[in-house]
Amino acid sequence: MIKKIIITAFIWLTYNSAFACTNFLVGKLATLDGSTLITYSADSYFLFGALYYYPSATYPANSMLDIHEWDTGKYLGKIKQVEKTYSVIGNMNEFQLSIGETTFGGREELIDSTGIIDYGSLIYIALQRSRTAREAIKVMTDLVAEYGYYSSGESFSIADPNEVWIMEMIGKGPNNKGAAWVAQRIPDDCVSAHANQARITTFPYDDKNNCLYSEDVIIFAREKGYFKGKNKDFSFSDTYAPLDYGALRFCEARVWSFFRKIDPTMEKYISYVKGETLERMPLWIKPAIKLTAQKLKDYMRDQYEGTEFDMSKGIAAGPFGSKLRCSPLTFKVDSVEYGNERPTATQQTGFTFVAQMRGWLPNHVGGVLWFGVDDAASTVYVPIYCGNNSVPLCFRADNGSLLEYSSTSAFWIYNQVANYAYSKYSYMLPDIKKVQVQWETNFNSLVPAMDKVAVGMSEAEARTFLTDFSNAQAENSTASWKKLYEYLLVKYMDGNIKKEKDGKFLQNEDKIPPSILRAGYPQEFLKLMVKENPKIKVLTEAELKNRK
Repeated sequence: MIKKIIITAFIWLTYNSAFACTNFLVGKLATLDGSTLITYSADSYFLFGALYYYPSATYPANSMLDIHEWDTGKYLGKIKQVEKTYSVIGNMNEFQLSIGETTFGGREELIDSTGIIDYGSLIYIALQRSRTAREAIKVMTDLVAEYGYYSSGESFSIADPNEVWIMEMIGKGPNNKGAAWVAQRIPDDCVSAHANQARITTFPYDDKNNCLYSEDVIIFAREKGYFKGKNKDFSFSDTYAPLDYGALRFCEARVWSFFRKIDPTMEKYISYVKGETLERMPLWIKPAIKLTAQKLKDYMRDQYEGTEFDMSKGIAAGPFGSKLRCSPLTFKVDSVEYGNERPTATQQTGFTFVAQMRGWLPNHVGGVLWFGVDDAASTVYVPIYCGNNSVPLCFRADNGSLLEYSSTSAFWIYNQVANYAYSKYSYMLPDIKKVQVQWETNFNSLVPAMDKVAVGMSEAEARTFLTDFSNAQAENSTASWKKLYEYLLVKYMDGNIKKEKDGKFLQNEDKIPPSILRAGYPQEFLKLMVKENPKIKVLTEAELKNRK
């Protein structure tokens, strides 16, 4: 679907950001088993999907830590190192603390180009130094206060086995250390989401147990001339990241699509994301159903199916309903700007996860990072325990790169399948889903069994046991995806389809298919083709004689 849009400078940072991501957040009373959940899709054309690992460590007094911007690797400066750090695998540490983010950009003049701490460093430093979500919020805000915040506006998902928080932060401009920020705890029986647009509006100043904020979050806005009303009417989002049509259609629409799946009454906000009405969606809602980690994985695969934004519809989807849209997100025709839809599941994903924190189990067993690489729609979420002490080869950051193919890298294997599937998506995606469901159904059965065994071991034994399990599953599922690519290549070679029976291709004694299916194009696409293709004319007998 292609829509005419109006763009302002505020949102330009958002939807053209290197990392345009999506997060869902779920409190423990909103889940079927009492776990807390957050999700993350790290979307970027410049990101090699890998599983990062930071072992716990002890440092000498007066040690310093070099800070490099996560997006670019640019050196930003040094900060004081702490005496002891905790182990981190992916975006979850050994205490089940998990952090995700989405960039909302906001007011461009508030980026502090002199700051030392970027948003990516904030995440991974906080994970290494914090045991709970509240601790992480303090670590992150203390760091930017001392060293300056280098990035543009960010929304963070911060969760431990008991609490789930959303924190939104923006800098104060060059040579002005610190940040304007607000953090709110998501009620235990509720669900929230953010997708590259600041979502905290007004907030309860006197509820210190569930709302934290920088002391000058309103004062600074007044000083800059951004806000002139009463304190009770102050809205963080409307002040620091004003909405426009791009923010609604490219960002808030993803939140709406998630909300509508768990509460049918949220369907009404389609008019909001289309820019037709002004009533904003709530920051959180109480779902009509209890959620599970598997449901969150499925929601991360959303491509607006069943809505008027459906990515499988329209001329850009081609004849076979491909969700692939060539970048950039917006384009001009006759000086008018237009945009494609921007779904949760997108081709430029580097890695994606569903973090599951289970407080009734020992930490090294309770935390499971369901991790996948590339497009969430066609990946497999592999269970990675937070107590693991190594990363499988297929997920390692030094196994291949964006410019170096590796036949043992999951990122490249999954990209092979997805990129081939985009060419005949409506046919190949069901084949992919079939294998995807098999793996994830198996994982959902295996994990409780592994939990039970690991709980009966010493912590050291359990960490080794769970590491071996996770690494084996990662390697085996990646190997199966390599086989899946070979299967799809054989089945759909040259645009035709080889017939199967009982899971095997039909063939004669010479291993040649007795027939193939020439599926052609769907009728609705054929109607578009008639304008540029010759009409087959049946010549009369007289016309044939005249030609002779």
